[in-house]
Amino acid sequence: MFEYEFMRRAYLAGSVLAVILPLIGLPILLKRLSMMGDTLSHASLAGVAIGLCLGFDPLLGSPWSPASWQPWGVELISSRLKAYQEISTVIVLATAIGLAGIFTSLTGGSNAISSYLFGSIVTIGDFELALVLVVAAVVLVTYRLIYDRLYLSAFDPVAAPLMGIDGRALNLAFSFLVAITVSVAAKTIGSLIVSSLMVIPVICAMQFARSYRGTLLLSIALSLAFVHAGLAVSYHQNLRPGSVIVLIAVLALSVAMLAKRRWGYL
Repeated sequence: MFEYEFMRRAYLAGSVLAVILPLIGLPILLKRLSMMGDTLSHASLAGVAIGLCLGFDPLLGSPWSPASWQPWGVELISSRLKAYQEISTVIVLATAIGLAGIFTSLTGGSNAISSYLFGSIVTIGDFELALVLVVAAVVLVTYRLIYDRLYLSAFDPVAAPLMGIDGRALNLAFSFLVAITVSVAAKTIGSLIVSSLMVIPVICAMQFARSYRGTLLLSIALSLAFVHAGLAVSYHQNLRPGSVIVLIAVLALSVAMLAKRRWGYL
């Protein structure tokens, strides 16, 4: 299968996304905002519809649409409703779905938008691959710069300000990383699937790892394994790659949880 250019491109894009998605997923899980990825993936659909409506590349509309910039809305609502922070993602999700529906009606491009629901990583073009690589570079550099502060704020948000950490600025920076990562991944993997790939490898790694860094590294390794296996199976069986990748991840998580339940040393 590596004789084909589209498969080599798919493996490259998939590997890059498999690295950066767990980076985003682990802090989201620790902050108990696991629905945030799903919320923003739906928000990216509004950006796709805006791009189609205005006549430019939908992938450019996805990261920069008003809907995809709503991580700031999540952060603002969370700060106002501290006792019910999970409500913030529900409000943003409802807004995003409403915007997506309106712009879909205006553009009449329901068939084009449907391709973003499940993604098509094997049809990714040169421009989309370049955008994935640029976004990955931004995420990796920024994540490295805020790694220590993000770690401290995730585990002890009360003590973090006492250590000189500006929680609001940190959350806004991280929310921006979530927005651009989810928006780009939604086109290649699918907006209905990207949140699963962001969270499931991390949960699976938590069954084995004993530290934050260990969980992060193991989740990246598992994510790479899921993506590579999913692409191989989808190629030979002519299935949608995103769906196969997620099902493999769910199967691995089920095995890991059953093993932990039966053999408590895991």
